[in-house]
Amino acid sequence: MKIQKSYDDKIAALYLVPTPIGNFLDMTYRAVEVLNNVDHIFCEDTRVTKVLLSHFQINTPLSNYHIFNEDVQAEEIVNLLDLGKKIALVSDAGMPAISDPGFYVANLAIEKGHKVISLPGANAALTALIASGIPCEKFFFNGFLPSKSNKRIKQLNTLVDIKETLIFYEAPHRIIETLHDMLEIMGNREIAIARELTKKYEEYLRGNIEDILKNVVSLKGEIVIIMKGNPQSSLLQKLLALPIEEHYKYYIEEGMDDKSAMKQVASDRNIPKNEVYSVVKK
Repeated sequence: MKIQKSYDDKIAALYLVPTPIGNFLDMTYRAVEVLNNVDHIFCEDTRVTKVLLSHFQINTPLSNYHIFNEDVQAEEIVNLLDLGKKIALVSDAGMPAISDPGFYVANLAIEKGHKVISLPGANAALTALIASGIPCEKFFFNGFLPSKSNKRIKQLNTLVDIKETLIFYEAPHRIIETLHDMLEIMGNREIAIARELTKKYEEYLRGNIEDILKNVVSLKGEIVIIMKGNPQSSLLQKLLALPIEEHYKYYIEEGMDDKSAMKQVASDRNIPKNEVYSVVKK
């Protein structure tokens, strides 16, 4: 077991620092202070992060860290931590490691015995979720679906029975195709689409998938899809579509005794047990 005590923001550590997802006013005072005080900042795209640092008059040295060089750069970051340096990692927008690079180096730093400190801040998934109008007590964050339809459909099939609210990220050029795949696999569920969050053209589209597809030809900007979970498993949906007698036979073939099978059918259909009895014992 490892115990980490992070008592201030000036100790040698890897700092995971969230950045605004669109509106610079969402940068926290603490994030600015940490980025000013660390010895080096690693980021996805130096061109993007330089704009942010310039806005807040931060002059800390900057290097890139992205999915194509993270194994090499992670070793460099750990080497700097070994020397007692304070290092910050940021993504282009939002939380590092959430559909962005970050996990690899955080895990490596922990393995090497270094402190990893996460700062709270902007996150597109949670921002969209709490304003979606869809239950948010429990949720499943999926991130980006595969870009190819056959792989996307395969992944959606693994998510179809999840009862919790689902959260997806999607690119604007794939959104319509993705919604068609969702309609086919998940059914005509209630969704909320949030785009350009915190920016000038922020917009929420709320309704079922069919309604949105009928009224939307294309969408621009960064997109979050919030989807209502499935209150019934796909198996239960199939069983409810059967006659009561076939529903009962399914449980008998699964090894249930007569009494238990009737009780389960009644529970599935929310009907009295004697109603099931009158059908299967006629």
